[in-house]
Amino acid sequence: MTIPPSFDIAHLGHVEMFTDKFDESLDFFTRIYGLKLSGQDETSAYLRAWDDYEFHSLKLTRHHTTGVGHIGYRAASEDALARRVAVIEGSGYKVHGWQDGDLGHGRAFRFEDPFGHMFEIYYDTRRAEAVGADRPALKNTASAFTGAAPRRIDHLNLLAADVSEFRRFMETCLGSRVTEYIQLDNGRIGGCWFTINNKTYDLACTEDHGGGHGRLHHVTYATDQREDILRAADIFLQNGVHIETGPHKHAIQGTFFLYVWEPAGNRVELANAGARLILAPDWQPVRWTETDRKKGQAWGLKTIETFHTHGTPPVAKG
Repeated sequence: MTIPPSFDIAHLGHVEMFTDKFDESLDFFTRIYGLKLSGQDETSAYLRAWDDYEFHSLKLTRHHTTGVGHIGYRAASEDALARRVAVIEGSGYKVHGWQDGDLGHGRAFRFEDPFGHMFEIYYDTRRAEAVGADRPALKNTASAFTGAAPRRIDHLNLLAADVSEFRRFMETCLGSRVTEYIQLDNGRIGGCWFTINNKTYDLACTEDHGGGHGRLHHVTYATDQREDILRAADIFLQNGVHIETGPHKHAIQGTFFLYVWEPAGNRVELANAGARLILAPDWQPVRWTETDRKKGQAWGLKTIETFHTHGTPPVAKG
């Protein structure tokens, strides 16, 4: 049965990424990747893409290792926030409660999935303010652009030992629905793609083959067109950035992609989804089999081994 979205949650707002090479990571995300620096505090830099309307969509935080600190979703209203909080408090999942906001938004309600990923939902937010060279030429965009020039945050991919259990968490706590999924030959769900609005997806979860806890697979920003990704590949090449795979086209979700590792080792993607939206209210999730996945990506590129094994933080080898 297809679970309709609640629409209490408006969109994915931001991701906090940990780095143990803060200066190098910040240089990558601003000078090379093309995000805007909105502000900094003692521990974090607040970054956004050129058409992200909020103060930040990536919170880059100094840490002893890599990975994801938390995932922030913006509620559709104060009433919607209250409704979701009530659902989460009664869900049985681990609750951390209300937290003070940061430079980018007001108070937020935090909770945790069974695999160690911290989530928060909030409503009060701070708008991006473009000044000086960041002022856009057009009034209907948030700021000018530089570098690889991603337009907005698109999605992230988390790793979990049990994707079916993660699916229950997303459907229960955020009111998400599944748009596409992988079912393995043994019956296990190998991956799920979730949306809380009419985007094809804003979060994916795939199996963690490394035995880690609370790990990140990647964070993705969207570009206007495929040609932006081809140009970005040359920018990354020129700057010595490790290109892991792509440019190419995914079979699942049909996005045109490019994956790189930022200096600390976190995987970052640029993607162009074209004009795909989920408009059907009775959308039936697309099922991909293990045989389908062994065919590789849309045009035959085989998925490289590190895509299945590399996540952050790295898992200690025994």
